[in-house]
Amino acid sequence: MTPLPGSGETPGEREDRESGGFPQVENKLSLDPTSVLRVASWITYFSSSLTMKLTPGSQLVDPKKHIVWLFDNTAYQPAHGPVYGPIGWHAHVVGCMFEKHGRQDIGRWVAIIADLVGLDGNPGLDKEAVRKRIAMRIQPFLNAVVPNRFIKLEVPISSGEVHRFKLGSSNKDGISEDDIRIFPAAGVHDGTVVQSQARNWGPKPLTMMTTFAAQESWAVISDVDDTIKYTQTPDAIGILRTTFVDDPKAIAGMPEVYTHIQQQLNPTWFYLSASPYNLYEFLHGFLRSTFPRGTLLLREGSWMDLAGLLRSFSQGTQEYKVSQLDKVFGWFPMRKVLCIGDSTQSDPEAYAEAYKKHDGWIKAIYIRKVTDVGNMGDRNDPERFEKAFEGIPRSVWRVFEHADELSALVDELKSQPS
Repeated sequence: MTPLPGSGETPGEREDRESGGFPQVENKLSLDPTSVLRVASWITYFSSSLTMKLTPGSQLVDPKKHIVWLFDNTAYQPAHGPVYGPIGWHAHVVGCMFEKHGRQDIGRWVAIIADLVGLDGNPGLDKEAVRKRIAMRIQPFLNAVVPNRFIKLEVPISSGEVHRFKLGSSNKDGISEDDIRIFPAAGVHDGTVVQSQARNWGPKPLTMMTTFAAQESWAVISDVDDTIKYTQTPDAIGILRTTFVDDPKAIAGMPEVYTHIQQQLNPTWFYLSASPYNLYEFLHGFLRSTFPRGTLLLREGSWMDLAGLLRSFSQGTQEYKVSQLDKVFGWFPMRKVLCIGDSTQSDPEAYAEAYKKHDGWIKAIYIRKVTDVGNMGDRNDPERFEKAFEGIPRSVWRVFEHADELSALVDELKSQPS
């Protein structure tokens, strides 16, 4: 193909560069010859599904055979409770289940990732340590999922009050979602945090943290990737490098600003990411060590599919994020909401859609203008923001570049009359 005049690159190469390399990298992850080995994992999945279908009813998850994650969550009181008596608390519980013994071809996938990110071309890295890190982070994408299993959960409210639940069975993606009601709950108040655990799990408890939040005050809904965590969302290789190779890195100044927001607004926190569930432990560990405690909302992504990781950042993000905002509205319709995002994906459009959909719920929208990654195209064009927020008062939405600007915006928000 003839190179473009004065550029030295073909039209296809320019399209690849401007698209962040997603088509080529997804093709490599999906169609590389070693991908035939993924068939073994899919056979394990379908065999497991067939076995479950032949066995009447679901079965209790087995700690000897399965890996399970219970996601931290936020309990709420419904805005419209019963006419008589206390309202009680509700919580949405999410768990993921997959086979304990991972695939044997993980070395091949580590080699693919290492090759894509140019690991061997970086002489300053401890390559053996990096390969081990890649293997650890890539494993949840390769393990076979466990459908049609359930978890027994204990929620200790006080020293003498323990609530017990049988959660719903895991679906075809190995994910269990259930709404539980905690009633009565003596001594529980806004801000209470309890640690629940799976029953009969063995010497190392399987736990989750639940924060109880009343229907007042503020809630912050924050994007994760390139809003508070450096991910290089517009670049396929950048996503692979920051997800599997690098230690997670916070956007400069954002941990301090989020601490400031906590002090100013004392909000309930939700971290909304387009990343798939496979990254829960990776992202949860980063958030827990760096930012205020909150509930992490992730996509029910494609398990055992690394190309699906890239698609989660580039396809259907607005629809997905609006659906998650709807979910939070259903839990906390009376809270005042601050939405924080960035310009790499569809945060402006998603937050604007939710603003119009839930009249009066969202009080402020702050968008980080991302200038420290490539392949941004026209995402930072002022016309993009004006179009996204058309019909929304200019006092509601702001675009900022640096963390100190966000801190000043929060101070303004705090000073506004309720």
